Formats: sequence, C-alpha cells, structure tokens
Amino acid sequence: MNHTHHQQAIALAYASGDFAPKVVAKGRGLIAEQIIARAKQSNVFVHESKELVALLMQVDLDDHIPPALYQAIAEILSWLYRLEEAQDEENQANADDGVFKPAYS
Repeated sequence: MNHTHHQQAIALAYASGDFAPKVVAKGRGLIAEQIIARAKQSNVFVHESKELVALLMQVDLDDHIPPALYQAIAEILSWLYRLEEAQDEENQANADDGVFKPAYS
C-alpha cells in the first residue's frame, strides 16, 4: 500500500526581526516528499510530528505561525540550536586533531 498520499510536510522560516516563524512551504503527497527531500539535501533539520504538522497545515502559506504554537516551535528550535552547537564543537575538535570526520552520515 502506498502511503505517499497521506504524507504531509511544512517548511518554516524564521528571519531575524520576524516576530514568529512563517510557513514558507506546505504540501501533501509528492509535494511533501519534495519539501522533505530538499530540506535533507540542504542539511536542514526535518522534525517529524504528525500532530504539529496537522496544526501547521491550517496556517496559510506566508503567514506567521499562530501564538498557540509558539511554545512547541520554540522548543524544537531550542533543541536544534543546541544540536547544531554540539556539532560545531565536534567539528572544531575534529579539525584540531587533523582528521576530518563529517558531522552527517
């Protein structure tokens, strides 16, 4: 059974000066697959949460996320920031020992 038509994806962007992240792409099925593939190709973190995606699918394209979702998105962004910081530290440590070890497998 093909589950492609059930898949949904949302892309958020948060620019300096914005009061909240914006929905910059969203789709179902093949469009969702393309959103996820482009994110992965660009080393952009992909968070999987059907419940959060279902809520964000209700937000119009180019609109900011609603205040009710600020906390959930802030927690993901905070976790992602810490993850990227740890990878930067690991990359720096790897550079210091003269051996290159990619952060992504």
